[in-house]
Amino acid sequence: MQAEPKKSQAESEASAVTEASEASGASAVSEASKASESSAPQAVSLVGEEYEVEIGPVAHGGHCIARTDAGQVLFVRHTLPGERVVARVTDGEEGARFLRADAVRVLEASKDRVEAPCPYAGPGRCGGCDWQHAKPGAQRRLKGEVIAEQLQRLAGLTPEEAGWDGTVMPAEGDKLPAGQVPQWRTRVQYAVDADGNAGLRRHRSHEVEPIEHCMIAAPGVSELGIEDRDWSGMASVDAIAATGSQDRMVILEPRPGARLPLVELDRPVSVMRVEEHDGGIHRVHGRAFVRERADGRTYRVGSGGFWQVHPQAADTLVKAVMQGLMPRKGEMALDLYCGVGLFAGALADRLGEKGAVLGIESGKRAVEDARHNLAAFDRVRIEQGKVESILPRTGITEVDLIVLDPPRAGAGKKTVEHLSSLGARRIAYVACDPAALARDLGYFRDGGYRVRTLRAFDLFPMTHHVECVAVLEPAAKGA
Repeated sequence: MQAEPKKSQAESEASAVTEASEASGASAVSEASKASESSAPQAVSLVGEEYEVEIGPVAHGGHCIARTDAGQVLFVRHTLPGERVVARVTDGEEGARFLRADAVRVLEASKDRVEAPCPYAGPGRCGGCDWQHAKPGAQRRLKGEVIAEQLQRLAGLTPEEAGWDGTVMPAEGDKLPAGQVPQWRTRVQYAVDADGNAGLRRHRSHEVEPIEHCMIAAPGVSELGIEDRDWSGMASVDAIAATGSQDRMVILEPRPGARLPLVELDRPVSVMRVEEHDGGIHRVHGRAFVRERADGRTYRVGSGGFWQVHPQAADTLVKAVMQGLMPRKGEMALDLYCGVGLFAGALADRLGEKGAVLGIESGKRAVEDARHNLAAFDRVRIEQGKVESILPRTGITEVDLIVLDPPRAGAGKKTVEHLSSLGARRIAYVACDPAALARDLGYFRDGGYRVRTLRAFDLFPMTHHVECVAVLEPAAKGA
């Protein structure tokens, strides 16, 4: 590895906080660690302590970086770079590597700050949105800064080296007047409190924030009226509103021993149930799937199956992937982590009768849906299992094109090494986490691939999440 260049204080703080964030994960601590800590003196909790701080750069995860006078790192939510705020600690103790905090008073505001349009946003409230207090353009700039920092730190790439102009593009229709919020979330998981009220989880908490309306919920979700009825006995209610049809679905998770209620909502809806004994999802009445549409094709998506949440996301990503790969008739392609077959279908359409596509997906129901969705293509095959297990068994030693859309954790070193050995002329990597993407791009570089282009899309407005499409090619070609 090459030595890293000297970093500015802001870059060092960004790296420190990102490393700490990744190390902390969901604050999971191993049982061994718990056991060893049980005999150690109890550290003093700092929860509730307040610090007046200058806010530094944005960090991956929906917060910004600050430091106490003692030099302890703070992850501060509800603030923006350059502000001066009073930060109240929400998690952490003396001697900890970092503390989590909320900005409870803004002393000097950023020019990018706005009054949060959502009444449930703010310290201690709903945890669904991270940037309600930032102008839409500022949200996209912050996401771009996070992507750039991850690329540099984890892959050693500048935006120019990644073929990226540094912008995060809004989805079509998401540029709205001030005070208006894109209604993009076609799938909303409501938690239910002890009184039967539907709401959303507070940040890093199991506590429920009851709500009357979620501003980012798509109209098809809002029209169901989930928030208006009593859900006593339920632990959660998932609402799904397909964008490719009028299909609506709710998935109910009862509390142990509770009976399923009679579901009477404001629109016709299919009802599914999460079974207590196995966690499986079973049909109560109506269709066990919704119909989505993208790239001119209709896709069946079974209950609990993955489909992009933003109404424009599927078409936006297919277009970016196909533009990057430039498929040719008769080529052989892989679609890894293929879900219900979105990219496999787009590839099959473009590769023609002599082309072939192999999709690999671990979810049993998703594989069933993918096979149904792509049954018209004789030269498309879908295999069930984990990519790292199935791909070596196929005996494939050479392909022309690869699409991979892995879960948030990324593909990982072993899988990337295998893909790099197949000699694909182009690879499209679709990523919902810039840190995992950057790590894997570093592995691809070690395997002889370079990033040709990278595009970023704001398909999760008001949150810290961002979607990227990186297109790679053999490094020798770009030399």
